[in-house]
Amino acid sequence: MANLVNLERVSKAYGVRPLLTDVSLGVAAGDRIGIVGRNGDGKTTLLEVMTGLEEPDTGRVSRSRGLLIGYLHQGDELDDTHTVREAVLAGRSDHEWAADPRTREVVEVLLAGVSLDRAVVGLSGGERRRCSLAALLLGEHDLVVLDEPTNHLDVEAVDWLARHLVQRSSALVVVTHDRWFLDAVCQWTWEVHDGVVDAYEGGYAAFVLAKAERQRQAAASEVRRQNLVRKELAWLRRGAPARTSKPKFRIDAANQLIEDVPPPRDPMELQRFATQRLGKDVIDVEDVDLVRGTPGEGERQLLSHATWRIGPGDRIGIVGVNGAGKTSVLSLIAGTLPPSAGRVKQGRTVALQHLTQQLDDLDPAGRVLPTVESIRRVTRTADGEVTATALLERFGFTGDRLTARIGDLSGGERRRFQLLRLLLTEPNVLLLDEPTNDLDIETLNVLEDFLDGWPGTLVVVSHDRYFLERVTDSVWALLGDGQISMLPRGVDEYLERRSVQEREREAALASTPSAPSGQSEALSEVRAGTSGQYDGSPAAATPPKAKAGSAEERSARKEIARIDRQLARIAEQEAALNAQVLEHAQDYEKLAELSTRLNALATEKDELEMEWLEAADLLE
Repeated sequence: MANLVNLERVSKAYGVRPLLTDVSLGVAAGDRIGIVGRNGDGKTTLLEVMTGLEEPDTGRVSRSRGLLIGYLHQGDELDDTHTVREAVLAGRSDHEWAADPRTREVVEVLLAGVSLDRAVVGLSGGERRRCSLAALLLGEHDLVVLDEPTNHLDVEAVDWLARHLVQRSSALVVVTHDRWFLDAVCQWTWEVHDGVVDAYEGGYAAFVLAKAERQRQAAASEVRRQNLVRKELAWLRRGAPARTSKPKFRIDAANQLIEDVPPPRDPMELQRFATQRLGKDVIDVEDVDLVRGTPGEGERQLLSHATWRIGPGDRIGIVGVNGAGKTSVLSLIAGTLPPSAGRVKQGRTVALQHLTQQLDDLDPAGRVLPTVESIRRVTRTADGEVTATALLERFGFTGDRLTARIGDLSGGERRRFQLLRLLLTEPNVLLLDEPTNDLDIETLNVLEDFLDGWPGTLVVVSHDRYFLERVTDSVWALLGDGQISMLPRGVDEYLERRSVQEREREAALASTPSAPSGQSEALSEVRAGTSGQYDGSPAAATPPKAKAGSAEERSARKEIARIDRQLARIAEQEAALNAQVLEHAQDYEKLAELSTRLNALATEKDELEMEWLEAADLLE
């Protein structure tokens, strides 16, 4: 089958810097290709050459006749004079577009909280981005080209987008730094570097293994070459060469490359180090209410009688839909946002730093190296001391970038610099709000490697599922019930619980006499701006019989939160005991002891679940 797009010996340069050099590749019908590489190495340039927006300096680009390409740029081409309805749905009325299940699903997920009759000119950057993506996905294309499509999407929307793209019949080429997304969607991974494009079969995990194997083989080739040079030199010095057997190099399977690699971090050692720096008390959230907005004008209660204890060395990820209050919770922990009721207590030895999503706290006139050295020339990690210069180089600031003005840095460089500046102050509590924004995969790897040896308490909000699962040990969620709930099974459990919430909400609407159903339900949701997603307020999740503010309901909610914490503790204890069962499989006395303890936990769990059901009945 002929390719949809072919590049034949294509070269492209900007100024004196070559981005593509004699690149030959093709995209076939049905291919799903992910493109990775460092910022500035030519990923977007490759997309623009493929789609015809840029002409190559040399070489040839051919496309099949009548090829329909849909291209999501990093910017947008929305007309500010249009409404969202005109921009995304070409002005179609509700009864026209809602009859199509695919259209309805795209609108409900990507335009959640965005009224179709809003003017484009008033939308935020994230809302404009989601409108552009929705408009593209509603079109019919042979080839879909996406440049960073997961920006401004939460974990749930990224999961939906991955499933949506896999189900489409069109070919896909996507530039993204979201490694979970690459694994979930892509059949091939192209790495753009040093003017060339290397192709690897599979998603991100397969790409990492294959790249490691290529590097191992290259290293073996270099060893062989150096050995030959040494032998040649010895022959020249000694005369006739002695008979020697040729060295044999075994080609190991890719998975053998990681057989002897230790875990990325030692949790016990880091916790010990963190406890030395922090003591036992870090941050206690005690019976806190958190309300945002103005009474009567969009007031939302994010937390209700929430209690949460963060200990030394805890590595926590926070998930929730957009608007659930994740950033507000970080500000609450940081002490910059006071609770509406209750208190947030910080330990006496806490030295906290908060990486926000804003970049406007940097002095544009400052220079990179002098600014960093003015904070600290040497910083400590669990692995020892690191100089400011070495840390800058580790995060990609080399050569002329060391003396560059901060105002001249790119968005990704400014984000890296902002993070470095915080790390050099040697905090023992670090709050990161969307730290992966504008960072390429190579920089993400460096950041993850640094955090592996960083001894402190870490709380992360991120839509990047791979990063979240890589650097944290537990995941907590804002599920709209006013609590911060631990999820023993992490993001998978979060997605399952969100799915259950959606089904329960739809069932509640269907069972209410005045509730619309079918197509009318979808229309009413879109008009209301909810579109099937929770808006962050407890009232939206309250069953019809529950009356907000009643003493009985508040007591029941506190009881459920207490039981959830106890069930999470039991789940952790069961996992530890089951691990011991495997470890002591031949020690029958030990197995009997472990079995007794597991049975006791099972009994306690049954009792707690009954209590949970009784408390839940009060909310129905």
